[in-house]
Amino acid sequence: MNHIRSLSLLLSATVLLAACKKEEAAPAAPTAEPAAAAPEAAAPALKSSPAPEGAKISFADLKDGATVSSPLLVKFVVEGITLAPAGTEEPASGHHHLMIDAELPPADAPIPADANHVHFGKAQTETTIELTPGTHTLQLEFANGQHVPFNPPLASEKITVTVK
Repeated sequence: MNHIRSLSLLLSATVLLAACKKEEAAPAAPTAEPAAAAPEAAAPALKSSPAPEGAKISFADLKDGATVSSPLLVKFVVEGITLAPAGTEEPASGHHHLMIDAELPPADAPIPADANHVHFGKAQTETTIELTPGTHTLQLEFANGQHVPFNPPLASEKITVTVK
């Protein structure tokens, strides 16, 4: 029994030492492993990425002031930056987020995921949304693989649509 415990402690120490050496060499990518292996280690900071000059995102066929029906097909356009799934850590890449009746979230934290902040982490370029009759605002924001907005923010114009 003591032999098994000694091996377990030795393995834990080896993993902890390897993790420390890896952090010295380069920042570690977020993992899904439990924090129990190194309780004193803090999670890597999520940070904004620089926005490529000239990059733009917009709605394809939807214009400000449009009267629409629900469900509504919304298509996204991206120019000057690479469209990539969430989790991709390549520079100048990211994916869309749709704000429905919401302001853009703070630029220094991941975009929340809720009914007003819809994520397209599989690099989708369109969606169909259900909207109640009345006036609604829509805005796109592009974010990096960690769902953190670019700096400066890469967002479409906020548009207003009326659902009949």
